[in-house]
Amino acid sequence: MTDETQTPPKRPLTLRDVSEASGVSEMTVSRVLRNRGDVSDATRERVLEAAKELGYVPNKIAGALASQRVNLVAVIIPSLGNMVFPRVMTNISEALDQTPLQPVVGVTNYLPEREEKVLYEMLSWRPSGVIIAGLEHSDASKAMLRGAGIPVVEIMDTDGTPIDSVVGISHRRAGRMMAEAIAKAGYKRIGFLGTKLSLDHRARKRFEGFTEALAKAGLEIADQEFYEGGSSLQKGREMTEAILKRTPDLDFLYYSNDIIGAGGLLYCSDHGIDVPNKVGLAGFNDISMLKGFSKRLATMDSGRGEIGTKAAEIIAARVEAGDEGMTEGKGVRIELTPTIDFGDTLRKRPSEAAYPE
Repeated sequence: MTDETQTPPKRPLTLRDVSEASGVSEMTVSRVLRNRGDVSDATRERVLEAAKELGYVPNKIAGALASQRVNLVAVIIPSLGNMVFPRVMTNISEALDQTPLQPVVGVTNYLPEREEKVLYEMLSWRPSGVIIAGLEHSDASKAMLRGAGIPVVEIMDTDGTPIDSVVGISHRRAGRMMAEAIAKAGYKRIGFLGTKLSLDHRARKRFEGFTEALAKAGLEIADQEFYEGGSSLQKGREMTEAILKRTPDLDFLYYSNDIIGAGGLLYCSDHGIDVPNKVGLAGFNDISMLKGFSKRLATMDSGRGEIGTKAAEIIAARVEAGDEGMTEGKGVRIELTPTIDFGDTLRKRPSEAAYPE
């Protein structure tokens, strides 16, 4: 059995597990993890290494049994600044309103080492469940999630093997769908604009699906423009200006999200570029506030609200089931279908009333 397919244990890890793995007493393990007492450097290192490999997180509930839980659901997301995850959080909160559970949020800024730190701190308070964005985590984070003995739901992405439950879309499929729509509309010279793909696994998977479908249509990416940090309209403007000045014969620009796509649309509008006839545009995520633009950006609905609702419902049902809900084989897989909104920036043939799946 590979590490990727291991199932979560039926109970939370305890000091005894770390004691057995490190070969020292539970009292010594406790002193090391509380950073107290006279413990040799070699013993301390052995205990900390065993705890990390097991995914053990100390219990901060003073005097409580290791099995005790608080009515909190840890929700760990990469950002609150790109307008994608607030919708997810709203639906999680609404779905938990009728339960004793309350969501608490940790933000990772797309950094694996920060995800480890946030996860460690949140698990130390013994939440009743975890909702965490994405399927890619460090080995230490995976160990902590497997060792927590609580329901875990990974959200937004289904292209991979989950630790427990998963709710989301296939981003590779989303990328393929958009590429097929662009090719059918007759565009030939296509540019890609987005975040650095090493920092955003879901954008990378969409890009992979996108280029794969373009290749099947006999097309390829003619130019690319990448950025770091948060998304903004200004970055979209700047990137669009850069790529069109460098490669002026591009006839379509595919953005990794709606915010920079909207910035590109503003740039084209300001410079008299005929959209969608001279240059077509499309983004991703179906950000509702952008529907007030004079032209609606073509986009794709990834079902963010439904993802949040279903993830919260899985946690609530498992918690309500008690110990029975924590046993192996309880993982749920829900894959939603992304849908294209052509808006006003992606032309389609008159006979195409809707894009076929």
